[in-house]
Amino acid sequence: MDIGVWLVGARGSVATTVVTGAAALRAGLAAPVGCVTAGPDFAEAGLPPIDRLVFGGHDISSTPLPKKAEELTRGGVIPAPLAELVRHDLEAADAEIRPGIESTRSDENRTQAAIAHSLISDITDFRERRGLTRVIVVHVASTEPPVAPHPAHDDLGALTAALGEPGEVLPPSSLYAYAALSAGCPYIDFTPSTGAWLPALDELARDRGVPYAGRDAKTGETLLKTALAPMFATRALAVRSWSGTNLLGGGDGATLADPAAGQSKKISKDRALPAILGHPVEGQTHIDHVAHLGDWKTAWDHITFEGFLGVRMSMQFTWQGCDSALAAPLVLDLARLMALAHERGQAGAVSELGFFFKDPVASDEHRLQAQYDRLREWARS
Repeated sequence: MDIGVWLVGARGSVATTVVTGAAALRAGLAAPVGCVTAGPDFAEAGLPPIDRLVFGGHDISSTPLPKKAEELTRGGVIPAPLAELVRHDLEAADAEIRPGIESTRSDENRTQAAIAHSLISDITDFRERRGLTRVIVVHVASTEPPVAPHPAHDDLGALTAALGEPGEVLPPSSLYAYAALSAGCPYIDFTPSTGAWLPALDELARDRGVPYAGRDAKTGETLLKTALAPMFATRALAVRSWSGTNLLGGGDGATLADPAAGQSKKISKDRALPAILGHPVEGQTHIDHVAHLGDWKTAWDHITFEGFLGVRMSMQFTWQGCDSALAAPLVLDLARLMALAHERGQAGAVSELGFFFKDPVASDEHRLQAQYDRLREWARS
């Protein structure tokens, strides 16, 4: 049976690369490079095949997927002939995209409960009309600022009542999560936006018997941090400072240029080091928007540490990568793994998927290898 993947931000760079990549894999036009679940450790896990994934989603953009794929081709993200070769798949996915929500503040005549009902209808219609076994909702839209606390965030009953009143109780990412969980669909927070990261939504997931995971996929600098920091810790080398500068282009860079949205990203990026090293370290993470970089990103990190007898040493690294090409295979991995969790009857936060995230739900483990070992054992079980 086919599995639905409902992408929030379905016409963005990451989503377009996901749909293009899945179509290329299905047609034998590409190898599953970057797809963790394509490796031998997951061969016997019973994951749904990538060629059985069916795509749809929500977006506020009206740019069709084939046109977005052409833009990514010009930017060097998608190989030149590929977008045309899989045009039919892109058109089919684009036909399943419905208007999303940008903000509910501007619509004073509709409550968030009414907006959520519309989102739920879009998802359930997709599931029923296409005869899908289940639908996995993945939030890959732009990063939001941190959410202001609200009393209704802590209790499902209070939240349900508040959504029926005028005003904005939930940010858009959390309203999408509310709709997905209410529709009985697993939900993945691929960005640092609030999403399902609220006690009331955790209660909703458990009440509906559906899993969720997140948040903020690690594809670059933080991925390296969670691989390198354990090296210093296990060798008893004292890390004294760790500073990083991130240069981002494209829509992600433009979004994070806003200090409020950038704060969400910085919070998630800064979780790992103190958790792995056991103490805070000096240094900050900076994010700068460089529009000319397009879909590429660069990170420069400088580390100072002490060895035996207090001898001072340092390490620097530069990471340059294509954000969409790094993120897209992880979306495919997470959709397959979340389908497995749903099939197994898991409900609430799936902490075993922390391997993919900067700020993993329900887990304090940030060491990359330890996360991978836990993921592998969970999948095999």
